[in-house]
Formats: sequence, C-alpha cells, structure tokens
Amino acid sequence: MTVLVETDAATSADQASELIAALAALPAGHPSRAGLRDRVIEAWLPLARHLSNRYANRGEPRDDLYQVAVMGLIKAVDRFEADRGVDFAGFAIPTVIGELKRHFRDKTWSVRVPRRLQELRLAITTANNALTHDLGRSPTVADIAEYLNVTEDEVIEGLEGARAYNSTSLSTPMSDSGTELGDTLGGMDAGFEEAELRVALGPAMASLDEREQKIISLRFYGNLTQSQIAEQVGVSQMHVSRLLTRALAKLRDQLAGADI
Repeated sequence: MTVLVETDAATSADQASELIAALAALPAGHPSRAGLRDRVIEAWLPLARHLSNRYANRGEPRDDLYQVAVMGLIKAVDRFEADRGVDFAGFAIPTVIGELKRHFRDKTWSVRVPRRLQELRLAITTANNALTHDLGRSPTVADIAEYLNVTEDEVIEGLEGARAYNSTSLSTPMSDSGTELGDTLGGMDAGFEEAELRVALGPAMASLDEREQKIISLRFYGNLTQSQIAEQVGVSQMHVSRLLTRALAKLRDQLAGADI
C-alpha cells in the first residue's frame, strides 16, 4: 500500500484539478490508474489537512483527525464522477466533513448510546446556537422543540443522552482530604438480598405452634440464651434446645418450599 504524505512543494490547485480530471477519464482497470490515483490523493492532501484543522481542540488528537480526513478524501477520489457537473472540491469537502462528523459521533462518546440520540444531540447543539443568536437569550426546551419540529420529550431525551458524551473518572478528587469520586458511590445493600426471605418468613413462622413461635422470637429477636428462654417458658434448657431444633427444621422446610 502506498503511503501518502503532504509534499513540501504543494501541488497547485490547477494541477490538482487536472490530475483528478485525468483520473476520472481513465477506465476502471487501466494499468496507469493505480499510480495516478495515488498522485491525485497526494495532490489533495492539503485540503484534508485544512478541513481536519477545523475540528481541532475538540478533545481529539490532530493526527487522528487528519487520518480521518484523509480517509474521507480517499472515498471522495474513488467515488467522484466528473460527468455529474460538480467539481471535485465541491464533492470532496462535504465527503471529508461527513467523515469527520461521523468520527466524533461514533468514536468520542464515553458511553455508547443509540445513533438516533447522537444525531439528535448534534441537532440540539446546532439549534441552541442558532436560537441563542436569534432570540438574544438561551432557548427553552419548547423553543428547541419547535425549531427542530420534534416533541419536547424528544429534546429532553437528547439532552439526557448528551451526558454520555463525556465521562468522569472514579479517581477524580472530591476534596482536599483525598476522597475520590469512587469513594462516594454506595455499596451493595445487603437488605435487598434478604427482602424475599423476610417476605417468606412470615408464613413460615405461622406454621409453627405458639410455643415454638415464642422460643424462636426470644432466641433470635430477644437475643436470649437457651437458659433464659427455659426460665420464661417453664421447661428445661435441654427441652428448649430440642424445641428450637425442631422449630428451625420446620422453618427450613417451609422456606425451601417457597424457593428462597
């Protein structure tokens, strides 16, 4: 594959136009076509550089943008048809700009969102700039919706989706104390894991007789020892142990039947 670079002696606009005209006149498969194609692309590289510079300082490396612009230029060269009545520059410029816009739309979102929302976000940005100039103030959601001929809900959806364009590192400092953003995020709440168990426990407890319910309550809710429970119930500590074992076995069977 031929590596194309901008030469020190830039090809003149007339020469560049002559080269693309000569390429367009050659039939597909002509032995001279490949070499001439490389010369055409090289001659028009300054255009790719100029257009990529328009999108500099937007968070993407200049070299990456230039490579994207070159890809757009190559597509323009390969698709150009001279008999359509449009000069090459008029065809190449929107092709290269379209490639650059697709790069920003598809590659620079921190979180992937549907293409529809990406395009809506760009339309909202354009509308916001135009309306701010026309109205002399920041436009409302209703203003933007009317301008774009969409609903206010769609505008809000587009604004929410735009938040995915940039992300913040969890290592971002939150204060001088050394606290980071990640430290402020909540952990897993163990109570959620026990929710279904708590719901099923009520019917399971109802399956026990009154004395078994009392022993379970005193042991696990009152935090009493078996000896203390024995004093309250009026039986021996050994009998409390047997009753507790039997009650727990019943509860396990009931909870197992509930698929908990």
